[in-house]
Amino acid sequence: MLAKKLKAFAFSAVLGIGFSPDLVHAQPPAPPKTAYKVPRDAYGHPDLQGVWTNVAVTRLERNPKYGASLVLTEAEARKIEAKTQAQIDLGNKPTDPNAKVTDLPADCSGGRGTDCNYNAAWTDPGSVVMRVNGQPRNGFITSTPDGRVPMRKDVHVNPFGRSLGPGQSPSDNPETRALGERCLLSFGNSAGPVMLPGLYNNTYQFVQTKDQVVIDVEMVHDARIVRLDTPQHLPASVRPWMGDSIGRWEGDTLVVETTNFNPEQVFRGASQHLKVTERFTRTDKDRMHYAFWVEDPTVFAQAWGGEYEFSRITGQVYEYACHEGNYGLVGILQGAREEERTGHKTSPTNIDQKAKATDAEDGEG
Repeated sequence: MLAKKLKAFAFSAVLGIGFSPDLVHAQPPAPPKTAYKVPRDAYGHPDLQGVWTNVAVTRLERNPKYGASLVLTEAEARKIEAKTQAQIDLGNKPTDPNAKVTDLPADCSGGRGTDCNYNAAWTDPGSVVMRVNGQPRNGFITSTPDGRVPMRKDVHVNPFGRSLGPGQSPSDNPETRALGERCLLSFGNSAGPVMLPGLYNNTYQFVQTKDQVVIDVEMVHDARIVRLDTPQHLPASVRPWMGDSIGRWEGDTLVVETTNFNPEQVFRGASQHLKVTERFTRTDKDRMHYAFWVEDPTVFAQAWGGEYEFSRITGQVYEYACHEGNYGLVGILQGAREEERTGHKTSPTNIDQKAKATDAEDGEG
């Protein structure tokens, strides 16, 4: 561990970037101490196999509505879960076939918009707050006081995806669309690393052999292969989807270090120097602690990390079949070409209507 920290420090010096003093001493959160005896597989390794889910309404960064506290009160957690369940129940009601675009929520909340890409029948975001060792959490990040990603102030990047060049539009061609729309990689970093819950398909199947651990991701059918038989990463020129993951066993914990991310897979604006370290530890028959540590001194002010817990489920991972009946991508591009041909939008959207209403209110003032 010390050698790795010194190596990271030396790398920062080469780049002319100073690390925060906290970085040298910081590390991923440790799993809660339990009396659970982790079972072993046929090779004597901790057995992580099975189907797991990280479904939760909790997200990576803390919701400032609840302050900077990492842990919510039980009353706050119950309120969040009740509100979420009410939205789910509302979204599950049949959509009025006579409803117009402008009659429905401008932000497509509850999956009720007729002009939205999905309705509630296709989503499963869950309704529970993530709990770690029984504590309801306001976010996954634990390493920063406010629970936010510590971006460098002197570096300007798009933390939520790739940045297009001057004059480019997201609808210019298929290559400028999101990876999930192109059925290349999961939406919202579900596949990881860092593995984050999203709108649906928050299910993972772990399969182990002597030399590999495979994490099959239900969202857009990704399979991440963690190699256990080598300490060496692939050459820097080889950059697969989800990066190059090598792992090792430390007692009951699987430690996975991932580098060499594909440049099209952008996580929080990170650069080619991104390194993510994950730790998987079973703490109970149906719970697995997940800790992550993110390093990229060219983008982040300091290394950062957090934790959550997977829950074991009895279901199975289903085929995503992303491109089966996938008319969305074709429709998006055809609509954009029609807008270019006519010089105006082909049809009003609920977002447009909301903007018009806001403009009208401003004009009345």
